[in-house]
Amino acid sequence: MLAADALRKTYGRTPALDGFSLTVAPGEIAGLVGHNGAGKTTFVEVVTGLTRPDAGSVTIGGVDALRRPRAARRLFGVAPQEPALYAPATVRDHLRLYGALAGLRRQALNRAIGAVAEELRLTGQLDRRAGLLSGGQRRRTQAATALIGDPPLLLLDEPTAGADPETRDALLAAVRSRAAAGAAVLYTTHYLPELTGLGATLAVARAGRVIARGTRTELLKDLPGELRLVLDPSGAPLPATSGARIRDGVAHLTTRDPAGDLAALLAAGCRPSSVDVRKPGLDDLYHSLAKDTARAA
Repeated sequence: MLAADALRKTYGRTPALDGFSLTVAPGEIAGLVGHNGAGKTTFVEVVTGLTRPDAGSVTIGGVDALRRPRAARRLFGVAPQEPALYAPATVRDHLRLYGALAGLRRQALNRAIGAVAEELRLTGQLDRRAGLLSGGQRRRTQAATALIGDPPLLLLDEPTAGADPETRDALLAAVRSRAAAGAAVLYTTHYLPELTGLGATLAVARAGRVIARGTRTELLKDLPGELRLVLDPSGAPLPATSGARIRDGVAHLTTRDPAGDLAALLAAGCRPSSVDVRKPGLDDLYHSLAKDTARAA
């Protein structure tokens, strides 16, 4: 549904996108992660037509989004990182405007407004002005403007940043529902556990390009986890060769084979009072990739 290839965008001497390539298939939630300055928001701006790239291509549903931006615009909904609502306009006004832009008219438009308002818990706020909404209500309203009309591509840039639990739950449920119905979803976030809950594939961005792409399982399979052992003073000290870091009576051992390393420590006489195994997570993945990219540079 979305295919971006070799995008480049430079501001002065600073490259915002430096060969950025990414595809998102129908029904897929693609989590785009990376530190500030990685190019995530610039990429969304290029896809939506707000920014013109210096080089590269973007197609949405087979439409060349750079050459035919109006045709491409009907194929996606976008929730920008910073809510862009008109303070004097009501929630209903916003949904009516964006629904009309999506091609909805009359009864179909009214039904869509009611459905998306219920989905994002905005029914009681439909006739409230945007300037009087709470932060969470503004987030949900902005997301609703992206969802109305059921576009085949959703571009959600930090949609839950600063959101309250009610807003986060409603937005995540809406994202799951739309992907299950066949929409392609590009979801940028700093909240990595959200991507696990969404079952998202991952795209890790750094310095204007995607440096890793795949499922969570694929990208984490070769990363080490950690053994944490609360040490019992009556047991033998850890062997110096274990490589463990000991702090306040707790040993931290980075390992790709937790069971094997624990068995070796027990055989050497270590008697921990408790053991905790931490599997590698998305933070470990990002830090590992960032280190590898820095070494390559």
